[in-house]
Amino acid sequence: MERARVIAEAAAHISRELGAAAIMVSGDLNFEGIETGEIPVYYISMRPKSIIDHLVATSKDGKSPVKELGDQLTREASGNVEYVQHAAAIEYALEGPKNGIVVGVIETRGSSSIIVHNLDDNPLIKAMKECEERVNPEVMNAVLKIAFDIALTGREGKKIGAAFIVGDSEEVLKRSHQIILNPYEGHEEAHRNILDRRNWESIKEFALLDGVFVIDETGIVRAAGRYLDVDGKNIDIEKGLGGRHVSAAAISRDTVAISVTVSESGGVLRVYKDAKETICMESLQPASRYV
Repeated sequence: MERARVIAEAAAHISRELGAAAIMVSGDLNFEGIETGEIPVYYISMRPKSIIDHLVATSKDGKSPVKELGDQLTREASGNVEYVQHAAAIEYALEGPKNGIVVGVIETRGSSSIIVHNLDDNPLIKAMKECEERVNPEVMNAVLKIAFDIALTGREGKKIGAAFIVGDSEEVLKRSHQIILNPYEGHEEAHRNILDRRNWESIKEFALLDGVFVIDETGIVRAAGRYLDVDGKNIDIEKGLGGRHVSAAAISRDTVAISVTVSESGGVLRVYKDAKETICMESLQPASRYV
C-alpha cells in the first residue's frame, strides 16, 4: 500500500477514535474512499519546504547528515504544529470547528506528520475569544472574514491595507475625525450592517480609501475614511509597521475597542487589544472542505 494511503488511513483512524471535530490536510493526500465517519476533511495550502530540500542545501557544509536530520525534524515538527494552529484559527474565524480535537496531516516530499491539536489550547483562538468578551462574536467574525479577504485578494488586483476599529464607537468617534466625506453618512442601517454579507463588497471597495473604519457594537459601520487623533508615543509594536498600525494600537489603549489591521505589504492580519498585538496571522487560502 502506498505511503500516502497508509498515512491518510492512520489519520482517519486516530480521528475516529478521538472523536475529532475535523481533519485538516496539507499536501498530496487523498481521503476519498477512506472512512472518516461524520468528520469533515479540510484541505489547506501546502507547506513548500521538505526535509530533503533542507538536507541538500545544508549537508554540503560539512555537518553530519544524521545530526542535521534530527535538528531539522525537531524544527519541522515545531513548524508543523504552529502551521496547524494557524490554519485551525483561520477556520475558527471562517465558521470552521469551534472546539474539540483537530487532527492535522502534513505531507511533504520528505516527511509526513500527524498532529493532534486541541482547539481549546490554541493561543490564537484563545485571543479571539478574549476579543469576543468585548465585541459581539458575530461582529468580530464578520470583520475578520472581510479582513482575510482583503489580505488574500486585495482590490482591483492590487494589495491594499485596511484598519477596522470595532466597539466603543462613541469614544472612537470622539478621538477621530474625517479626512474625506464619510461614505456611510446618512445611509440606512440595513446598508451599513457588517453582518449582512450583501454589504461586504462595498466595505471592501471603501477599504481603498485612506483612514479607518469605525464599527459599533452591533455591527453598524459608523464611518470610513476616518483619521485617529491619538498619541502614538510609547506604543510597542513590531518595527517597520506604519502609522496605521501605530494608531490602531493606540486607539485600543485609549478606548475598549478592538483594532483589526491588514498590512498592505504582506497581507498580514493583526489584532490589537489594550495596545497589545494579541493576534498576528499571515493570510492563507481558506480550506476547501471534502466532507
